[in-house]
Amino acid sequence: MFSRRKPQVPTGPPSRQPRWGGSLTPLLLAALVGAILLTTSGQVRAHHAFSAEFDAKAPVTLKGPVTKVEWINPHAWIHMEVTKPDGKKEIWMVEGGTPNTLQRGGISRDSITIGSPIVVAGFRAKDGRLRANGRDITFPDGRTLFMGSSGTGAPKDGRDPNDKTKPKGPS
Repeated sequence: MFSRRKPQVPTGPPSRQPRWGGSLTPLLLAALVGAILLTTSGQVRAHHAFSAEFDAKAPVTLKGPVTKVEWINPHAWIHMEVTKPDGKKEIWMVEGGTPNTLQRGGISRDSITIGSPIVVAGFRAKDGRLRANGRDITFPDGRTLFMGSSGTGAPKDGRDPNDKTKPKGPS
């Protein structure tokens, strides 16, 4: 009638025996890939080349007090109030290099304080928003420091201390 079967005993080395009835390698691989994509996708989308957002043929000089500073990756942002010739005020966002790059170049959280007047030379955004890619920042004491990102496609003008190539002259 009913026959009792003997339980099968695994034969072979323990490392070859599946623990839960099958291999977890595909499941673990899928979970790992998913975790990597979730953690890096925002950074990949947020970072861009200079030419994707800024116009190398539209230099701008901005003067005014700092209203906000964001020390975030992949770029630090300085917000400043600029007074136009007609007296109207505009709030500009100026993109700098990474916080680490700025600090190595002499720009720190302590050197950019809210209300401090600064002058930024850079390049306007292509889309017309009040944004610029900062090239140099001049402080009230007269110090001028490079605040851009090296190797992003910004014009080679000799001001980047990390750029070892010679700037292209007028053709």
